Amino acid sequence: MFGYVKTDTPNMYVKDTVLYKAMYCGLCKGIGKVSGQRARLVLNYDLTFLSVLLHNLAGIDVKIEKQRCIAHQIRKRPVAIPDELTEKIGAFNVILAKYKILDDVYDSGNGKIKNAFFNKAYKKAKKFTPELDEIVDKNYKILREYEKNNSDSVDMVADSFGNMISQAVQVLLKDKVDENLTKLCYNLGKWIYLIDALDDFDKDKKKGNFNVFINMYKDVIDKKSLMELHKDYIVEIFSQVIVDIEDSAKKLDYKFNHDLTDNVLTLGLKQQTKTVMEKTNER
Repeated sequence: MFGYVKTDTPNMYVKDTVLYKAMYCGLCKGIGKVSGQRARLVLNYDLTFLSVLLHNLAGIDVKIEKQRCIAHQIRKRPVAIPDELTEKIGAFNVILAKYKILDDVYDSGNGKIKNAFFNKAYKKAKKFTPELDEIVDKNYKILREYEKNNSDSVDMVADSFGNMISQAVQVLLKDKVDENLTKLCYNLGKWIYLIDALDDFDKDKKKGNFNVFINMYKDVIDKKSLMELHKDYIVEIFSQVIVDIEDSAKKLDYKFNHDLTDNVLTLGLKQQTKTVMEKTNER
C-alpha cells in the first residue's frame, strides 16, 4: 500500500535532490535506531515525504552529514541526522508496514512469515509511539468492516486511511498542526489508498481480494477494461483529491523553502497517478 508519494525527479532542483536523498537516508537510520536494523527494509517514499514536510512546518532545520551505512559501506552519502521527529516518523513507518502485512494475511493468508519476521521491530515501534499504533489499529478496524460489507463507496472506504494519516500527524506535530495540514494529510491518505487499490486491481481481481474499484464495477474483467470503460470517472476521482491537496498545500505555514514539497504535491502525485492508470499488467 505504500511507496507511491514520490518526487517528479526530472523537474527537481539539484539542491532538492540532495535534500530528499539525505532525508530518505536519515529516516532509514531513524528506523534502525528505534526498531532495529531489519526494520529498515520497510522504509518507503511516503514517510520520507512526510518527514520532509513536517520538519519544514515544525521549523526544524535538519543537520546533514556524510556517513556510511549498511547499504553504502564504501562511499559516504549525505544523511539528515535523525532527530526526535525523524524517530517518531520512523516508528510510524514500521507500524504502518506491520498493519499492511497483517492486512495481507487477513485478505489472503499470505505474509505469515513476513509478519513473524517483523514482529520484534513492530513491538519496539509500538512501545516508542503507542499513540500512533492506537490510531493505525483503530482505523484499520474500521477499514476491515467496510471490506467485510463489500463496500463500493470510494469516499467511505478511503476515509479511514485519510483519517489515519491526518490523526497521526496531529500526534507528531501536536499544537503546530492547523486545519490546512489536517486537510492535506487526510486527502493524501485517501490518494494513497485509492492509487494502491487501482494499481492492485488485476491482482485483487485474480485472488478475490477486496478492492473498492472491483466492487464499483463488478462486471469489468481487468484494469485495462476499467480504464477504457470508466476512465472519465476514475480520472475525476483522483483529480478532485489532488486539487484538494494542492489547495491545502498553498495555505501551509512553511518555515523554509518548499520547492521539494511543491514538486511532490503538484507534479509527483499527478505523474504517479498517470503511471498507475496507464499500467495494465499486474504488479
